[in-house]
Amino acid sequence: MTVRRITRSVAATGAAGVLVLGLAACGAEDSGAGDVVGQGFVSGDGSVQQWEPDDRTDPVTVTGATFEGDEVSTADWRGDVVVLNTWYAGCAPCRAEAPDLVELATDRADDGVRLLGINTEDDAGTALAFQRTFSVPYPSIEDRSGQVVARLSGVVPLQAVPSTVVLDPEGRVAARVIGQVAGSTLDAIIDEVLSEDAGDAAEGA
Repeated sequence: MTVRRITRSVAATGAAGVLVLGLAACGAEDSGAGDVVGQGFVSGDGSVQQWEPDDRTDPVTVTGATFEGDEVSTADWRGDVVVLNTWYAGCAPCRAEAPDLVELATDRADDGVRLLGINTEDDAGTALAFQRTFSVPYPSIEDRSGQVVARLSGVVPLQAVPSTVVLDPEGRVAARVIGQVAGSTLDAIIDEVLSEDAGDAAEGA
């Protein structure tokens, strides 16, 4: 699979600041997910990788129960760009990136962008308190067993919490960020994925 670093679009949105902000992430000793995945989670450096459309794998489906008790499946969101974000309340970089994710979820909803959290550590009370604190408008699924992260890691390696994965409208992995992510980075990635979809529609017209 061909992998490329995100360069052009992030440079246009302040890559230097993104790299500084993205140096921190929580390691295996902080998250039970690391024990299940068995990858030896390490601190993330905010590195971003993207996959060209022709190099993407089969669609990924993430399913689980939200902390509000609802079942959710990304299969129901085909046609939208889906942003998956692993987190837990005691993770400092998770808290630091939360306002950017909340803003993105609000501002990009009309563009066909959905966010889904994957919580690797917390019980419902702790997770819901975090969501209230940051006014999180999108759902998160409970994954203290690490099974969801483990399945996702079989497609795209996740080596820290937080990590963020962007799925294209077909449900394929388009990008991955290891460590804290800035809103400008995600905006740039999402813009590229949406432009791919627009280009495909124009060719088919």
